[in-house]
Parts: sequence; structure tokens; C-alpha cells
Amino acid sequence: MPGSAALRVHFRTFGCKANQYDTERMRQEVEARGGVAVASWNEADVCVVNTCTVTNQADADARRWARRVSRENPTARVVVAGCSAALRADEYAAMPEVAVVVPGHDPAAVAGAVTPRLVSLELRAPLDRIDSEPIGGELLRTRAGFSRGWLKIQDGCDRKCSFCATRLARGPSRSRSPADILAEARLLASVHAELVVTGIHIGHYGRDLESPTSLARLVGRLLDRLPDVRIRLGSVEATEVDEDLVDLIVTSGGRLAPHLHMPMQSGADPVLRRMRRWHTREQYRTSALAIAGRVGAMGLGADVITGFPGEAPEDHDRTRSLVEELPFTYLHVFPYSPREGTPAADLPTAVPRGVAAERARDLRLLAEAKGRAYRASRVGGGARVVVEGSGGTALTEDYLRVAVPRPPDRPARLFDGTLGGDGDHLYIAWPQDPSSISS
Repeated sequence: MPGSAALRVHFRTFGCKANQYDTERMRQEVEARGGVAVASWNEADVCVVNTCTVTNQADADARRWARRVSRENPTARVVVAGCSAALRADEYAAMPEVAVVVPGHDPAAVAGAVTPRLVSLELRAPLDRIDSEPIGGELLRTRAGFSRGWLKIQDGCDRKCSFCATRLARGPSRSRSPADILAEARLLASVHAELVVTGIHIGHYGRDLESPTSLARLVGRLLDRLPDVRIRLGSVEATEVDEDLVDLIVTSGGRLAPHLHMPMQSGADPVLRRMRRWHTREQYRTSALAIAGRVGAMGLGADVITGFPGEAPEDHDRTRSLVEELPFTYLHVFPYSPREGTPAADLPTAVPRGVAAERARDLRLLAEAKGRAYRASRVGGGARVVVEGSGGTALTEDYLRVAVPRPPDRPARLFDGTLGGDGDHLYIAWPQDPSSISS
């Protein structure tokens, strides 16, 4: 590799929006040191994989990708970082395809592993504990190539769900300062039409700060400071969506998107207790119905785990009946995957994998039917959209991905239009000259 050539770096992300945000911070740090991000691993000198540990499949996918890179581009160095790397550093280090392992998500540490020959900078000390990983640092300026930007407000989680390995990899909840968040939001708002507030447990935002605050107060400040950008909340617990947050959704005129993703995991109290969730079926039900009753038409999603140890047929039936009752527009359903080091991995009465998969299929089909009915109900109604990517699709305020037959000249803006189509396929139509920016 010629010394004068820029180091070409490909980034691959597995997992959640928080991981995607972290990858953008890594990219920005590498580019600040002279590296160049490239879209294809076949063209790269270094490939960075930001791993996820939510499921066994996520771990397997990251390993499979590293091996594929080694086969197809044998001269590339593979750097592994992220949640799975934090928990399984030795396993990744033992892979002949992997050159360097960075346990965690520190962008400076990743950049130091990627670009050791480009510059000589004093990096942060190695992390003795994952909870010492920095939450602040350099502000993210853009989510390269996208019209929607991620705004990470905190990391880690203080809850102790028995199935979750992410909290082991991420450490306790740590909030960014409001000043840093607002400064970063202004940078992102200059290039993105929508900002998604993300983290690992955003409902706990601000509790650990020297001057405690809340998610609703932070969102209120974002709405005040960024009048031309739509704000969307990432995953937030149903019991942590308070009246102040609902008020902002109702009164913001769509500037805080009427869309909530509220992890449910199960609709059966015996399973929720074994999961060490802090809400009951009825608490989740009451909260969801109260929110929907105030907001009206909205996107509502949830995570559900099927086949958790000890889940009886009647437990699945309870979950199914709750899904039928609540106004979900989509679900993310996963068969249970035991994670090493979590209390659930040692629970007895495992559910056969085939049974867990069949229950997941049952819930997915139900969710698809509910989503289809909701989409059909929106035909003929108005929508405010942000056009995605090259302009082939757009996202509505209530989280419907719709086709864009005629992209506008300036896609990275919000546009008003009318929804056409049917429950299976929606599209957005707008006036001949959709040039005015919606606000």
C-alpha cells in the first residue's frame, strides 16, 4: 500500500440505532486522521465491524462477515469492535481473520486501531471497565449518506432484565450533557430533515446528571431550538412515557413524530416475572391504551420474545390476545436466544426451538395483518414525509415507509403530500412543485 495513498476503510454495523450512531462516530474519527470511508469491503484496506450481542445470530453474523471479508479481500485488516467484542474479546482475537479487537465502542480507540501508521496521537488509556467508556467527546456532524440522523443521548442501562446481554456490554446508564446534545443536534439538523433520539435506555435519560432532568424536558428543548426538523423517539419503555412526553407529541403538530416503539417482550405475567421486567401485563396495556387514546392515529411498535424458558401455551395465548387488543402497527418478534452470562441462560424448562419459532411466526402474521389494516386506513389521508436515500422511499410521521413515484429536487427536507395505494403498498403524492419546506 503506497505511503501517500489515503487509507480506505469500510464500516459494517450489526444491531441497533445506538450501534449505528457509534459507527458514525468511528467513521468521523478515522476520517479526521486521514482515512477515507468506502462503500465496498472489496476496495478497503481496513474493514471495521461494529458487533451486536442481542442474539446468537447477531454474533454468528459478525463472525461470518469477518470470514467473508478475509476470503474476498485477503489483504484487508479486520478490526472488530462493539457489544459482542466487549463480551467475547478473546474469542474474536483467536480468529485468524481478525487483526485487532477493540472491546466496546470508543471511537478514538477504534481509530487508533485502524490508523496507527497515519498519525501518532496519544489515545485514551485502555478501558479497564466498560462503564468507563466515554459518553461525550467529539460531536457527530452527519450520518453520512442519509436524510435521517441519529442523535444518541445516553448509553448503558440500569435495568437487569434476565435475558439481556447488552447491559453487560454497555455498562450502567450514562447520560450526555444537554449542552452537548443540543450542540450536536444543531450540527445534524443542518444536513438531516429528521433526528431520531436514540440510546440504550432513553427513558432513564438525565437521572444521573449533576442537575437531574428528564427525556421530556430534553425533547422540549430540542423542539424549541430546532423548528425546521422533525424529532422521533427511539425505543422507550411504556411505563416511562410520561404525561409531559405525550403532551409534546399531541401539541407539537407532528414535529415530535406520533410514533412510539415500546418494548413489551411478553403479554403474560409469569413470563414477565422470569424476565425480570418491571411492569405487569396490565401496566403495559393501560399505558399503551392511554397513550393511543390521547394521540390518535400513530405508529406503535414493540419487541416481543417468544419461547422464553417456561413459556407455556397459555402464556403465548395471553401475549397474542394483548397484541390483538392493542393498536400495534408493527412488531419486532424474536425467538428466545440464550446469552452466556445472563440469569435467563440458567433457567430450567427450556422451550423447544421449533415451538418458539412457530409462536414467533404466529405473532408476526398477526402483526402483519394489523399493519396492513392500519396502512389501508391511511389511504387518502395527508402525511408529512422525509425522503430517504436516493429518493425511492419516504418515511411518514407515523412510521410508514411509502414509495415515492416522483422524488423532489431536495430530498433531505420534510414534504407534505397525500397517501395513495392500499394496505399492501402505499405511495406519497404531492403537488407539481413540492419545493416549499414544511415546518
